[in-house]
Amino acid sequence: MQIISHRGFWQNGSEKNSLIAFKRSFDLGFGTETDLRDRNGRIAIAHDVLDVGDLFLEDLLKIMDGRNLPLALNIKADGLSEYIKQILNDYGHDNYFTFDMSIPDMLSQIKKGLKVFTGFSDLIKEPILISEAEGVWLDSFYKDWFDADTVDGILQSGRYVCVVSPELHNRSIEVQWSILKNVERFDSNKLILCTDHPLKAQEYFGV
Repeated sequence: MQIISHRGFWQNGSEKNSLIAFKRSFDLGFGTETDLRDRNGRIAIAHDVLDVGDLFLEDLLKIMDGRNLPLALNIKADGLSEYIKQILNDYGHDNYFTFDMSIPDMLSQIKKGLKVFTGFSDLIKEPILISEAEGVWLDSFYKDWFDADTVDGILQSGRYVCVVSPELHNRSIEVQWSILKNVERFDSNKLILCTDHPLKAQEYFGV
């Protein structure tokens, strides 16, 4: 299993998607999930349209400093994928995937050769374009609905699976984390957990 932080390894809410949170995450060996938007012709890191800040994708990759840790990129606007791919290439970063995009942009990203994860959740019952996707973004918005066999089935198909930890939806981690401990292919580097508590996850899962 690989562990990635959610919007950096933040210690209070104001640090989400911040330079200090990303630096802390990378220095501890954790990749991260983050949000990308266009701002004045550049790719900015921002979850919401009204987020104020001046951190850009290039800044994130400079902090990464060639370590090529996994990046989960939630591209919040259509039509940016080619530009984002070029920035990643410029910094030699190929350990990434995109997710949670619109279907038209997903098709565009696949055609452009980006590494795309399709969604699968208690709301999305059938993963879209799974045959074209490199992996699955496995989410549980309202309940812990999947079991270890669900995760193993995705891994057995040769695809990655990134599990969204339930605290991201203000739910307890106990049930889902215990399910992940029972995944037969738990040791696969294609199993990823996205969490607000990367150190706690590292200790719990012994990775």
